[in-house]
Amino acid sequence: MPLSHDMLLSLTAVADLINSAPETGGPDWLTDVAGLEAYLTRHRVSGIETVAAADLTQVRALRATFHELFASPDAATAVRRLNVLLDRTPITAHLTEHDDFPLHVHYFAPGSSVADHLAADFGVALAHLLVEGEWERLRTCAAPDCDKVFMDESRNRSRVYCDSRTCGNRMHVAAYRARRRA
Repeated sequence: MPLSHDMLLSLTAVADLINSAPETGGPDWLTDVAGLEAYLTRHRVSGIETVAAADLTQVRALRATFHELFASPDAATAVRRLNVLLDRTPITAHLTEHDDFPLHVHYFAPGSSVADHLAADFGVALAHLLVEGEWERLRTCAAPDCDKVFMDESRNRSRVYCDSRTCGNRMHVAAYRARRRA
């Protein structure tokens, strides 16, 4: 999969953003400005000077939009949904080097809100994934009690659980116990 490091970082960050939603079963850490600031720091999102309460509200709405994108039943639906997002997002391509990353492209417009910043970078990363024919790498965990999303980076596209140590291990143990009972 020929995606650059910043595209992979964006795809990982958008999955983490989606997984903060209560409907995915994880803890909602996007409840206050401090949680949003921690998220931006954790994912090394650059170019954001200040974060306000209005940004939190907008990013929470954006999180729901991205969740709908990941839940698209097929690539054609994902394309339609992504185009709606990209049509309303101010995008300006800009080459940059920062934080020991090699030269790469940022897509957010200067002075844009936090939500527009994330919509531009994450939306373009998802667009590249669609163009490369890799949409099926965006997955929802196969564990019946987990709705978290993840990016399958495995070579043969075989990953089915959001985390092999938690959901994967739990499901493998359950399958083993079922085989032993049979």
